[in-house]
Amino acid sequence: MSIDRIIFAFAGIVILASIALSQVHSVNWLWLTGFVGLNLLQSAFTGFCPLAIIAKKMGACPGVAFK
Repeated sequence: MSIDRIIFAFAGIVILASIALSQVHSVNWLWLTGFVGLNLLQSAFTGFCPLAIIAKKMGACPGVAFK
């Protein structure tokens, strides 16, 4: 699995989990959704993503977006 796919899958899981938690527990979980969206937006412009660095150090194959 490439770094790009790992990042997209992780972001999707965190977003869906935070939406579910906001419905069951507290609306404040939506701040996590906003944080993930903001991080995806800034990484599109800067190319910096902490999860990409971690995945690269763990030996994941580089993708197109994050090398």
